[in-house]
Amino acid sequence: MINKKSIWFITLFTLILVLSVYYVTMPSELLLSNGSSYIKEENKKEVKEKEEVSAEVKESEILTSLRVESDEKVQKEIDKLKEVLTNEDATVEDKNKAYEKMKTLNSTRGDEEKIEKDLLNEFKIKSYVKIEGDQVRVVALQKEHDIKTANNIMRSVQKKFSKKMYISVQFKNS
Repeated sequence: MINKKSIWFITLFTLILVLSVYYVTMPSELLLSNGSSYIKEENKKEVKEKEEVSAEVKESEILTSLRVESDEKVQKEIDKLKEVLTNEDATVEDKNKAYEKMKTLNSTRGDEEKIEKDLLNEFKIKSYVKIEGDQVRVVALQKEHDIKTANNIMRSVQKKFSKKMYISVQFKNS
């Protein structure tokens, strides 16, 4: 015999399924027209937040320029991937690949920021970290160019990854 919980579960599951099918089959023009103004407003807020943060942060021009250059490259790539996701002619496989690539880019950026924070906490060194595949590039601000410190930084960064990474450490004068 069917009880009330089963009926509610089936009803809600059916509702979710119908809404999911509707969302997937909905033309992407509707998604763009409704969400484009929201996305533009969010981008403006992010730009304002970045401007406020950059006014407060007092880092070396070297690290700032490296971060800006990296962020610009990542943003261009994300914009290209968004175009693929919103393109009506793109296949489902292409959209899935673009979505996975966006997730990877965001995850990589998060890892870079975490490593920078860990290096600051552990070694008291401001740094810039760039991860590309199995290569990690670390630019550290320090007056003394010490091999022992570079070795320790490399070991610390390698601990964050399960696979073997090729890590390079470059020192810049602060």
